Amino acid sequence: MGQFDDKVAIVTGAGGGIGQAYAEALAREGAAVVVADINTEAAEAVAKQIAADGGTAIGVPVDVSDPESARAMADRTVAEFGGIDYLVNNAAIYGGMKLDFLITVDWDYYKKFMSVNLDGALVCTRAVYKKMAKRGGGAIVNQSSTAAWLYSNFYGLAKVGINGLTQQLSRELGGMNIRINAIAPGPIDTEATRSTTPKEMVDDIVKQIPLSRMGTPEDLVGMCLFLLSDRASWITGQIFNVDGGQIIRS
Repeated sequence: MGQFDDKVAIVTGAGGGIGQAYAEALAREGAAVVVADINTEAAEAVAKQIAADGGTAIGVPVDVSDPESARAMADRTVAEFGGIDYLVNNAAIYGGMKLDFLITVDWDYYKKFMSVNLDGALVCTRAVYKKMAKRGGGAIVNQSSTAAWLYSNFYGLAKVGINGLTQQLSRELGGMNIRINAIAPGPIDTEATRSTTPKEMVDDIVKQIPLSRMGTPEDLVGMCLFLLSDRASWITGQIFNVDGGQIIRS
């Protein structure tokens, strides 16, 4: 028996990296998982592997910046599995993102970036919250980053927004018994990180981390499962660092 038997979870950006690790872990714990990603082939490949490993999953295409696409994702989930209990807002433009300053980044690129990395979490929450409420409530985990407390241009700004969105939505959703929290990872060793952040920069960051290594997607899984579970039934509106001690907040 898994702790999420008879539960239904959507994980966005689950076609690889951290989102894939979340989706696989939820399936191992008994949840029916919607592997949602803008890359349809990647989403379907992850879902097929979950099924091959004995879990229950489907791949669903989604553009989290598009309300119609997010609603279609939610409707497909209900059609397939009967409802929605959990949402993990993990999708983001990260791998291969442009590195630029707020004062010089191309404005169209900035708007597209924020529409995914910040607005996407709200778009998907709006698409699912009524369906969660019909099940008696649920839980949402947003993917933040320690970049919210460091200089990291528009990426960091988006994560500051995710933190604020998490706090504000906790007030709006609490009356429906829907909890919402965020995980703020430190540097995580994924293909997206390797393709985006210069190795010298990563090495400098790791030197300052008390636990002296980069994290892995698996390092984040425990916190995600905890925040979705009933063990966190009185926790909402909080941002949890999982970062090897990178950030100290008083």
